[in-house]
Amino acid sequence: MSEQSRIPGFYRLPLPARHARLAERFDLDGDELAALSPQGGLPAARADKMVENCIGTFSLPIGLGLNFRINGRDYAVPMVVEEPSVVAAVSNTALLVRESGGFEADADPALMVGQVQLVDVPDLDAARTRILAARERILAEANALQPGMRARRQGARELEVHVFREPTPMLVAHLVIDCGEAMGANAINSMAEGVAPLLETLSGGNAVLRILSNLADRRLARARCRIPEACLADRTMSGPEVAERIVHAYSHAAVDPYRAATHNKGVMNGVDAVAIATGNDWRSVEAGAHAFAARSGAYRPLSRFARVDGELLGEIELPMAVGNVGGSTLVHPTVAALRKILGVKDARELAGVMAAVGLAQNLGALRALATVGIQRGHMRLHARSIAISAGAPDHAVERIASLMVERGEIRRDAAERLVAAEA
Repeated sequence: MSEQSRIPGFYRLPLPARHARLAERFDLDGDELAALSPQGGLPAARADKMVENCIGTFSLPIGLGLNFRINGRDYAVPMVVEEPSVVAAVSNTALLVRESGGFEADADPALMVGQVQLVDVPDLDAARTRILAARERILAEANALQPGMRARRQGARELEVHVFREPTPMLVAHLVIDCGEAMGANAINSMAEGVAPLLETLSGGNAVLRILSNLADRRLARARCRIPEACLADRTMSGPEVAERIVHAYSHAAVDPYRAATHNKGVMNGVDAVAIATGNDWRSVEAGAHAFAARSGAYRPLSRFARVDGELLGEIELPMAVGNVGGSTLVHPTVAALRKILGVKDARELAGVMAAVGLAQNLGALRALATVGIQRGHMRLHARSIAISAGAPDHAVERIASLMVERGEIRRDAAERLVAAEA
């Protein structure tokens, strides 16, 4: 069985040695390795073509989530994130789950919804009946707008019409579209705009909004893990005690939206970081996840935990509108290199990996919160940032950070005194 995601001691290696390991393990060439550095990433000229009024590029750290085994396969997961402890926490949790058999994950086909809002409709119910009776014509017109999708046996699959009477009477037509390997925003929007005139004719109303929905609740991804409780023990608590406290933490999120928001933020720490690294629209994923969390009318946690027969069971389900083609992959050399490291073959596999990362990130946070507290590990890593901001030279950052942790003085003034003593 491949051990591709296991690189023991990776964090101790200097950056050039890490790159050498990546080149060997993932067959990266010189250009791909160069794309991982700020100097060799997105060229300014290309950035200028990607957004309006471009004035430069902005760099964030790229970490590698290690130790993941998902559906029996190893993954080294690129993560773009600035928050200390995220990558360390997810890698440690992935190792714990790996030793218990790894994650299972799956994802739905790539069905998305395009919406056409119709207002000033004389008779809402009669218009709904006429639109549904013209279902085949509307779907055919939508698919004619995207011949490439049609050739790949994708495209518009179904039509729904929803009636709203308050606060403004309106019809909202839903095109349910199979996006295949793409996230699909451009195709969905084109279809919604393209069928709007026909819907106006059928309804007698006026089309206002014609756009995709980011609540991708037909495109869900799921992940699960099982960990023997004995494996959760730490220096101060038995495994069953830790498992019980993790379940208590989940139970708090299940009944309290103030806690659920932070619980789900822990999930999205991992999901967003992978979305950015793979060139996906993390804002869309984030919006869909939080809307899905509130689908019952109350804001709930995206993940769930329970104790069953001496094991801690964790599972997660959330919308995952991500693509494996198009977008930034075509123009951003760093995204292309990171996708090569991740090595997923299709969008559904990517969605399953991202769900597993979200579950691992959340479990790592709950385990820390329920035992030693979140600050011990987080502040140890945060001390590095404080040392750098105080002017510590690169060779002294780790030493100064360690001294602040030992003294319990993780503050800017303490860092400045240590930097002055180093001079």
